[in-house]
Amino acid sequence: MQASTCVVKGGIGFGAQNRTKVLKGFGEFGKPSLGLGMTERTACSVLRLSSIPMKDTLTSARLGVNGVFRSSVKPRSVKAQASDDLENVDSLVPQSKSSGTVLPYVGVACLGAILFGYHLGVVNGALEYLSKDLGISENTVLQGWIVSTLLAGATLGSFTGGALADKFGRTRTFQLDAIPLAIGAFLCATSQSVQTMIIGRLLAGIGIGVTSAIVPLYISEISPTEIRGALGSVNQLFICIGILAALVAGLPLAGNPLWWRTMFGIAIVPSILLALGMAFSPESPRWLFQQGKIPEAEKSIKTLFGKERVAEVMQDLRAAGQGSVEPEAGWFDLFSSRYWKVVSVGAALFLFQQLAGINAVVYYSTSVFRSAGIASDVAASALVGAANVFGTAVASSLMDRQGRKSLLITSFSGMATSMLLLSLSFTWKVLAPYSGILAVLGTVLYVLSFSLGAGPVPALLLPEIFASRIRAKAVALSLGMHWISNFVIGLYFLSFVNKFGISSVYLGFATVCLLGVLYIAGNVVETKGRSLEEIERALNPAI
Repeated sequence: MQASTCVVKGGIGFGAQNRTKVLKGFGEFGKPSLGLGMTERTACSVLRLSSIPMKDTLTSARLGVNGVFRSSVKPRSVKAQASDDLENVDSLVPQSKSSGTVLPYVGVACLGAILFGYHLGVVNGALEYLSKDLGISENTVLQGWIVSTLLAGATLGSFTGGALADKFGRTRTFQLDAIPLAIGAFLCATSQSVQTMIIGRLLAGIGIGVTSAIVPLYISEISPTEIRGALGSVNQLFICIGILAALVAGLPLAGNPLWWRTMFGIAIVPSILLALGMAFSPESPRWLFQQGKIPEAEKSIKTLFGKERVAEVMQDLRAAGQGSVEPEAGWFDLFSSRYWKVVSVGAALFLFQQLAGINAVVYYSTSVFRSAGIASDVAASALVGAANVFGTAVASSLMDRQGRKSLLITSFSGMATSMLLLSLSFTWKVLAPYSGILAVLGTVLYVLSFSLGAGPVPALLLPEIFASRIRAKAVALSLGMHWISNFVIGLYFLSFVNKFGISSVYLGFATVCLLGVLYIAGNVVETKGRSLEEIERALNPAI
């Protein structure tokens, strides 16, 4: 999941002419990782190399390249000292205000995130009622297909979303994507057969697959560095809001069994609003610059960040592409020795995210609560959705302070503990009288833990660590891994529960979470406080 909040400070994340001079200064010492140690607020500053000890400068530059994926030379105390020195210098930097406006356009993009969450969650409460209406209440295989066809479509959409975004631009791709989203919702709402329902779910899945790729991509490319973490996590927040809206929309089902059709039809409205809103939203300045559309890029920058930032942003975009005339990467480039290591990290994060069990909780929490004896199972699922929204809102405020990596480790650790609690609640006889309460408590704690890191961070981190020439396709590939694993879980979760028992399945999820903690500690890079160009130069010093 993807799922799925700020005064814009002086440094807007693309860099400035003064920072470019400093970066060149780093290059004079023969280090290829230009400026990774600099934080975003140096964008409007005049820093002199003499203000930073040469030893720390060299250490920071060396760690920028070699320390990204567990460098063999990484004494933590030295790294911490270098970071502290830079923060001390950074605190002296004067800040200025930007006259641009970013938040409304982030909000428009997040309509796609709302649809993402809504289509994922809508089947949770509606499945029992639509199964009776369509005559498949005894056929768990067809019910599994209704759940999982959405995910199959999303897999296809996630792979095509990157190519569409590269060819047509980010905003036009949003508009094209609104078509399958709206048609899919309409077919689901009016279906009189399982076949029509599955086709509708497939189209809606293609739509949310595309949005899962381009929403975080677009937000990361239009956001200032110092609030990019907060704005990027808005994507996951709105995914959670979409899921919560779907769960709340299911509350009238008990009194009106045909309400499930209205639940699916509601999704048509944000699809139309997304298409209309993107007609007035600025295109990504980075995409426009890569296409050679310089006047359009300058106009977009002026809208997003203000006219006083145009020269600085353009300078940094030129610096990022300086010395590189490479064309847009092809799919096979992602598997080259140059890029595979960072691409594999993106794919692994989404694999761990899904195999940790979040969508099993989203799709089937109502059924699990019912089996645990909870009287109001739909209301309990709505509580879970509310916990998801709350946790993601908290994560948004922490993203640019605590950093991405620490939130991931905390999140997966909490998920492992919660899943272990859930497993024991269904196994230990001494806990049997409290199994219902523990089922709700463990699920809420699990979702809270997920929403603090495992939910919002991967979609934010991926556009940050991928080089611009592979960014769209690499994000799409990683999300493809997300949807493939999501599809498998949605299709086989109930079968695994019937064969092995819910306790064993939850214990398996807990094990995956622990493995995720170990992987993240050893392979994930911290991107807090670094512009996309700084990260790109550090991870790919040859470009």
